[in-house]
Amino acid sequence: MKNANSVDKIVIAHRGASGYLPEHTLPAYAMAYALGADYIEPDLVMTADERLICLHDIHLESTTDVEQQFPDRARADGRWYAADFTLEEIQQLNVTERTNPDGRRVFPGRFKAEAKGFKVPTFVAMVELVQSLNRETGRDVGIYPETKDPVFHDSEGLPIERVLLDTLAEYGYAGRDAKVYIQSFGFENLREMREAMGSDLPMIQLIGGGEAFDDRVTPAGLDEIATYADGIGPDKNRIADTDGALVTLAHQRGLKVHPYTFRADQLPDGTRRLEDELRRYYFQYDVDGLFTDFTDIAVGVVHPERRVRLYPK
Repeated sequence: MKNANSVDKIVIAHRGASGYLPEHTLPAYAMAYALGADYIEPDLVMTADERLICLHDIHLESTTDVEQQFPDRARADGRWYAADFTLEEIQQLNVTERTNPDGRRVFPGRFKAEAKGFKVPTFVAMVELVQSLNRETGRDVGIYPETKDPVFHDSEGLPIERVLLDTLAEYGYAGRDAKVYIQSFGFENLREMREAMGSDLPMIQLIGGGEAFDDRVTPAGLDEIATYADGIGPDKNRIADTDGALVTLAHQRGLKVHPYTFRADQLPDGTRRLEDELRRYYFQYDVDGLFTDFTDIAVGVVHPERRVRLYPK
């Protein structure tokens, strides 16, 4: 039965329907849409010719065949950087399931076919896909872009924030009620977009689990975040470790709370089903939304009327 408190809670498709298809591909985004996501997340990095592409890392080798196609283009550290490739070059690559440095799959049970044809999409292509589906279905699914490693992009002279804001404006995302959240682990780049660039779009301050973020979850840290952001996206363990107290502190400051990442194939100790973990966060801890690789399961918890069941029981 649908919980009475679930009406306004959202499901954020983490890297698209990444539990089922290779992350950050147009098929993964389309599948997330069909599974009922409220928002779909594209991580963003920039190419050498200043194009925004959907990719979780500033490096290419963990989710593409760049090493095979461009064996001599690694930097001295042995990594292939998206910033060293043009969009035309990156679109030659095939996207694969995520692998570790030793070549093993990070999630062995996920999409197993060695199908070619999964490509790195541009942010523009992702936006146009979502907006086209919205027009066709009458739904109003939002987008949730993250600027990846803003310090790196700044050091490379790549204006990721400005290009992001310009692209959003071009596609009609404007004002406080726009169906978009801009997220970042960076503190200064969110401030820059809010204050120096004058954006009034909704923004979410991501909060990692490491010590570098500890001061951000204090009352004083949350007070500061509330001066430029609309919410926080904390590592989910920060909520569990405080038995939900972080959510209360954030809500007291008018901040939304969207923790990450919830996976059916990476459950915490003592939890048998993803549904149980999701209910705990949505209803016991009262988060406003969350990031999940398994959109269908989260939709089944908060919006059961539109659930499409895929993951095996």
